[in-house]
Amino acid sequence: MLDALDLSLKLDKESYKEQLEDLMRQLRSLQQSCWEEKIPVIIVLEGWAAAGKGTLLKKIVNYMDPRGFSVNPIFAANEQERMYPFLWRFWQKLPPKGSLGFFYHSWYTNCLEERLFGRIPAAQVPLVMRDINAFERQLVEDGAAIAKFWVHISQKELKKRLKKYEADELEMWRVRPEDWQQEKRYQEYSALVEEMLTYTSTGYGPWTLVEGDCERWSRVKVLSQLVAVIVQALDQKRARANVKIELSPPQKELLPTEPNFLAKVDLSAQLSKDDYRQRLRDSQIELRKLQAKIYQEKVPVIALFEGWDAAGKGGAIKRLTDTLDPRSYQVNTFAAPTEEEAQFHYLWRFWRRIPPGGKIGIFDRSWYGRVMVERVEGFAREKEWLRAYREINEFEAELTAEGYVVVKFFLHISPEEQLARFEERQNNPFKQYKLTDEDWRNREKWPLYDVAVNQMIARTNTPAAPWTVVPANDKYFARVQVIQTVVEAVKMELKRRGKD
Repeated sequence: MLDALDLSLKLDKESYKEQLEDLMRQLRSLQQSCWEEKIPVIIVLEGWAAAGKGTLLKKIVNYMDPRGFSVNPIFAANEQERMYPFLWRFWQKLPPKGSLGFFYHSWYTNCLEERLFGRIPAAQVPLVMRDINAFERQLVEDGAAIAKFWVHISQKELKKRLKKYEADELEMWRVRPEDWQQEKRYQEYSALVEEMLTYTSTGYGPWTLVEGDCERWSRVKVLSQLVAVIVQALDQKRARANVKIELSPPQKELLPTEPNFLAKVDLSAQLSKDDYRQRLRDSQIELRKLQAKIYQEKVPVIALFEGWDAAGKGGAIKRLTDTLDPRSYQVNTFAAPTEEEAQFHYLWRFWRRIPPGGKIGIFDRSWYGRVMVERVEGFAREKEWLRAYREINEFEAELTAEGYVVVKFFLHISPEEQLARFEERQNNPFKQYKLTDEDWRNREKWPLYDVAVNQMIARTNTPAAPWTVVPANDKYFARVQVIQTVVEAVKMELKRRGKD
């Protein structure tokens, strides 16, 4: 692929100046259009050391409104960033809707330098590329535009430029030891690049290969393609806006071929008060002991809670955390997205809250709102919540592949039990704040939520991140089962690591 590039291609100064001015004017105008249409644009600049990426970036941004773009220079992950999945730090840097985000180097570092210098095992590389492809597809399907560039130069040109920079007092700081390793191991590095391009040049995130021996030629090619990508994204956005979407009626009943997980739950399960106290204490002590191992072995744990209104999620979370050291867990409560959160992919706000290694992250509501509340209430279009099943499975697969323990609870109660709890709250001055008009409205949509919950479990119940449907008519039983399930999941991960 790289061998097919004609590195002798050049552009004379006069043609370069004329084309550059025209492209820059177009890009400045397109920046305004992206803002108006709320399209986030992600620009990935990759290539050999000294390929001219920095100079190119400087020229581009000099023509743009600085309020509408961000520049993200990417270096090796620091100690904190290595406590998370490798894509975590890039989710933090994504541009909001209407803005442009430049990545000077990017998530592809893991496919190249990290691999060249043996910082990640070869067996992990296919998983890295899988996660990258999923990441880019999710962003594009959510409305983002992605332009990826690999600026290619010959080994001779690379060596010449590195020597030139090293001889210049003002430029010598730019030359890293790793850059000279690229030159010395040029063929090996080229093979890694070829493999990366093959596996990550997709329909939603294709690579543009840029002949870089002539910097004038490479700048014009990058700018021309960037303009084309943005124009195409704008055209597609405007075309979708003119298409009338026929909404299908909400599904009120499960089809005969669909499993009913909730119907199989034994809601009569219960514990006596004395049995509850003893089992609760035993489980809490066991979890408290495991917390030390979680910290020592840097095991990240996620326990997420979904369930019917008044199912007892708050009470279960309180018992789960009662004996834990508060410095090593975090409870995250989610409601409707804020104005800021709505400017990003819906998973963005959850990526920001996942715990690092050694910590426990508790999620009171979660990313499953996409396929429940947002689906039933019409906050997400059908194609959005349908593709969310795949996106959620990919998200959780990334987490578990990195050693996360993901425990998912749905607290299930009967409609009769929910009504009794609603009425108790209504009549108790100390609990009235827990009951809202929205709770009553949701109750009226029980059949719709019943379908959504069953389909959610069926489509996201994976071996690595299974669902636990908790019989919660009896709060005692539910609280103990939650803690015991977390305990067993942590033990299983410690055993997998040989640390049980």
